[in-house]
Amino acid sequence: MVTVTTLDDGPRSGGATGSSSAVSWAAILAGAAAAAALSLILLVLGTGLGLAVVSPWAGDGVSARAISWSTIAWIAFTALASSGLGGYVAGRLRVRWPTVHGDEVYFRDTAHGFLAWAVATLLTAAVLTSAIGAILSAGATLGAAAAGSAHAMSQGTSTSLASPGSSKESQQDMYFVDTLFRIPPPEAPVTGRTVQNGSATGTGAASPGIRAELARIFDNSMGSGPLAAEDTRYAGQLVAQNTGLPQQDAEARVTSTYAAAQRKLQDAEAKARSLADEARKNAAYASLWIFVSLLLGAFFASLMATVGGRRRDLF
Repeated sequence: MVTVTTLDDGPRSGGATGSSSAVSWAAILAGAAAAAALSLILLVLGTGLGLAVVSPWAGDGVSARAISWSTIAWIAFTALASSGLGGYVAGRLRVRWPTVHGDEVYFRDTAHGFLAWAVATLLTAAVLTSAIGAILSAGATLGAAAAGSAHAMSQGTSTSLASPGSSKESQQDMYFVDTLFRIPPPEAPVTGRTVQNGSATGTGAASPGIRAELARIFDNSMGSGPLAAEDTRYAGQLVAQNTGLPQQDAEARVTSTYAAAQRKLQDAEAKARSLADEARKNAAYASLWIFVSLLLGAFFASLMATVGGRRRDLF
């Protein structure tokens, strides 16, 4: 009768003794460490392989679409491999309970694999917080930068036009002011003021003050619409005085130059918005696939823990 009582206490207590725990944290931590280490190794390997196939030159390397799909596949493979290893180690190293029912053993092995995956995920997130944050916030950062750039451009270009510097952007913006004061070719008929070499009238050598004033005139209407009629006439007078063009031709030059500057601004804004939208989509896709890979990792870790548990019980 005493022997029967001892045998009944084993299954009810869940282990060899009444004080033994159903959770083997040593096995869980071992599996989590293995999963985190393998995940880090595969992440470094994937980064190296990605940099090896990417090329800044057009026509070289793989396409952006191929890189996107290969990145998704590598993330899924990393999740499955690392989680599977962690779950298997946790299940294989767990203390064997010969008196526990088979269904309970299966559940505990599954729970150990899931806990190993959870600890590994938290550990990886703690170690790679900056990298994960960079991936998830890349779209927002690029989008904000592109939107800010577009907003700044929509406010006008008077700073770089009126105060030309040595930067590439300032030199590009000054191009539109310079085109206003180009001297017509010799074969073109020139009426009005006489072109005199070395003088301020007809050489196109407008003073910095005049150039800055024209830049402010352009900037006043750059983001809102066409140039006002009075501004067109006044700008035409300045161009006519410094190039020798007749007033009508000078006004036509002002109108065409202003339209070219507006097209450049609109193209830059469209490109910035396109980049912002593309960055937003990439960030959304990255978040979704990371979510899917985490779910796959949790499932595979639990599954491999049961495989490791069955191998453990064979010996």
